[in-house]
Parts: sequence; structure tokens; C-alpha cells
Amino acid sequence: MSKDFIGTIIEESLEKKDILKKIKITETIIKKVTKNYQTPWISQWTLHTVEIPEYEAQIIAKELSVSLDSQHDWYADFKNDTHHYIIFRDKIFFVDRQSKNEYDEAKKYGLSLGIPEYQVDFHPDIKEWQG
Repeated sequence: MSKDFIGTIIEESLEKKDILKKIKITETIIKKVTKNYQTPWISQWTLHTVEIPEYEAQIIAKELSVSLDSQHDWYADFKNDTHHYIIFRDKIFFVDRQSKNEYDEAKKYGLSLGIPEYQVDFHPDIKEWQG
């Protein structure tokens, strides 16, 4: 069972990029922005796969929350086998990965910000919740 958290941070979502110096980046992929991304103010997404030790996860989540772009709504997330941090600007969800309700709450919040639904589909397929 993994205690470290793994996730993705989009560099262009950060107003303050210093946080990236504090996080172990295991892979970086650059994607050209398409209409589907609904981020016409940028031309690419730089996706960093990150690994965060469990003992640092809460601190990094708080720093990410205040580092995200204040002009556009984004989120960052990372998870381990039991929990999932879903981080918006000034709001953090610490979700029990077995809780559909907690995932639904985070999704509802993301949608309320205007983030496209396909981007806030955090939790597993409903069939998995039924056994």
C-alpha cells in the first residue's frame, strides 16, 4: 500500500511557480491546447507528474492552494491508495477514496467555479462503488 501521493500539476495553472521547486517531478509532458481544454488564454499545458511524501502532502496542498492562478479557475490533485487531495485556489478537499459523497462534493465545487465537467470527474466509475 503506497503512502506517497502521486498526481499532476499543470504548470500554467500556477500564478506562483516556486512551489514546483519543492516537489519531486517524475515526468513532464507538454500538450498543445485544443478547444476542448477550454483554456484559450494559453497555448499549451505543461503537465508535471509529481510524487509527494505523505508527511509533506498537507503542507504542499496548502501551498498549492495559494499558488494557483487567481484569474482563472484551476485545480491540482494528488492521491495515494487511501486519500485524494483535490486542491482549488483557497479550498482543499481531502477525500477518503472510498467515499462517493466526498468526491461528489469536490466535483460540485469545481463545477460551481465553471470548470468543465469532464475535468472534474475525480471519482471512479459508479459501477466500482456498487461492488
